[in-house]
Amino acid sequence: MRFMVMIKASPDTERGVEPEEGLLLKMGRYNEELVEAGILVDGAGLMPTSRGARVEVRDGKPLVTDGPFAEIKEVIAGYWIWDCASLAEAIAWVAKCPIAHGQDRFEIRQLYTLEDFATEGEGYDQHKKVEARMAGGDENLS
Repeated sequence: MRFMVMIKASPDTERGVEPEEGLLLKMGRYNEELVEAGILVDGAGLMPTSRGARVEVRDGKPLVTDGPFAEIKEVIAGYWIWDCASLAEAIAWVAKCPIAHGQDRFEIRQLYTLEDFATEGEGYDQHKKVEARMAGGDENLS
């Protein structure tokens, strides 16, 4: 099962405060452990919301709100995509994470797979083509 682990923002992450060298080393080691365990699929830190935007689409037109955003508790500072056997395993890995900059809040959400939906029909076939293409296959999208 794949999970997205979202690291919640803090006042420091929103100010763009860089982690100290010691924390970078701890996080590097933690990420190495995730790779060695076959858990880590992807991950990255996110720049502060002052460098981003929120977009709401109404009638096909984007309504843009430039950052920064006031509600830090709703902001994500980074993420991982993990491949774990269960939610319990993902929680156990989060519990091992080095904590810094007040980032002691995480959210874990399981990702859907295409097989969680209908497995036949044009929509399914189209998504299978896209998956194959993303995986490096030469599947034609048309």
